[in-house]
Amino acid sequence: VQLQASGGGLVQAGGSLRLSCAASGIIFSIARMGWYRQAPGKQREWVAGITRDFSTNYADSVKGRFTISRDNAKKTVYLQMNSLKPEDTAVYYCNSPNTSGSSYFFPWGQGTQVTVSS
Repeated sequence: VQLQASGGGLVQAGGSLRLSCAASGIIFSIARMGWYRQAPGKQREWVAGITRDFSTNYADSVKGRFTISRDNAKKTVYLQMNSLKPEDTAVYYCNSPNTSGSSYFFPWGQGTQVTVSS
């Protein structure tokens, strides 16, 4: 049971990054997946989600700029981040929430750091 998030880095405002998260130990094709982030001094927040049927939804703060997708063959979920802003700076995590979002299948890993400079 493991998640491996990658793809973070340092980027200037207005730039783009693509995050990846590979999962193991789960029947990925039927799993609801989500991206989350935690900025320094703040609580972890939900960013985007994708269902087994490829339905997606987004936090208002990233709507129109971020795109979540999944590749079931690779057991990987992606987050394409465009038009990045300094306030997007955070450690980004993926996980598989239950239907209500009250619990998660995986322990929270180390995530991947995204830093957006102004």
